[in-house]
Amino acid sequence: MSLLQDRLKSSGYGYRVVNASASGETTGGALARLPRALEKQRPAIVIIELGGNDGLRGLPIKDVRSNFDSLVRLSRKAGARVLLVGMRIPPNYGPAYTQAFHAMYGDVATELKVPLVPFFLDGIALDDSLMQEDGLHPNAAAQPKLLDQVWPKLLPLLSR
Repeated sequence: MSLLQDRLKSSGYGYRVVNASASGETTGGALARLPRALEKQRPAIVIIELGGNDGLRGLPIKDVRSNFDSLVRLSRKAGARVLLVGMRIPPNYGPAYTQAFHAMYGDVATELKVPLVPFFLDGIALDDSLMQEDGLHPNAAAQPKLLDQVWPKLLPLLSR
């Protein structure tokens, strides 16, 4: 969060970054919390980086997709521009689920016409030096690389 705030400031943008995430969050949990966060924060831009916990729990793709649709629509209704950030999951639930899970992000982005970062951990997830011991979460060394993943898709949403 502070890296994004710093980059925005050094690039001449006056946005204030608010981290409204919750550890272990699912899309359903985020959807329950989003209306209050939108009302309280009144964001210009909402970055939606969710779904990994849904996928690790094997939640039905149709339900996760419905949640993403609602998250995007609610954010837009509140006047925010939206950036969707995709995730991939380990193949624990088989190739069909894994492929459908990843494809869901592109489908939502295409249908709702929102920019997409296809895979947040691209170039990071398979580098042990950038991941925590659990093999799922990036470590501190990965944070600048994560920002670099998001920045090109976020930049067109910014206004001075």
